[in-house]
Amino acid sequence: MSKVLVLNASYEPLNITTWRRAVVLLLKGKAEQLEYQQHYVYSEFPVPTVIRLRYYVRVPYREIPLTRRNILERDDHTCQYCSYKGDSLTLDHVIPRSRGGQDIWENLVSACVRCNVNKGNRTPAEASMPLRTQPRRPYSSLHFEVARYVKSGRNPEWKKYAIGI
Repeated sequence: MSKVLVLNASYEPLNITTWRRAVVLLLKGKAEQLEYQQHYVYSEFPVPTVIRLRYYVRVPYREIPLTRRNILERDDHTCQYCSYKGDSLTLDHVIPRSRGGQDIWENLVSACVRCNVNKGNRTPAEASMPLRTQPRRPYSSLHFEVARYVKSGRNPEWKKYAIGI
């Protein structure tokens, strides 16, 4: 079967769980079913794909570390200038460090070696190399996992609950 997206009472993604655990939460009345598949657990009980908890669960905020791996994952391992997908990707500062650019989520993007060299010590506007997407900080650590499922096409119904994907 498949995985199930668990939403908090406020409709924000909270977790990804197995369909069995989701069915238990539904049967105990702790969650409600929002989306489901055409497969059935029982004759009248479809397998859920998205459930929402009936009560709010407070989740402590954890900042996602700014690492090369996380930036490449955020950018889907794609050059943000020419859309090249491959192994030889580097990190590029949108505003170069020599001009005061910082090492922050909003200033770092993945770039292929060719685009990084062509851009050089200029901004994207000066180099006439517009960014494909504007860099931003991911919303949560769950963001990467939900994005992977949505982009793979396995669970397209998750897209409306996944913020910023």
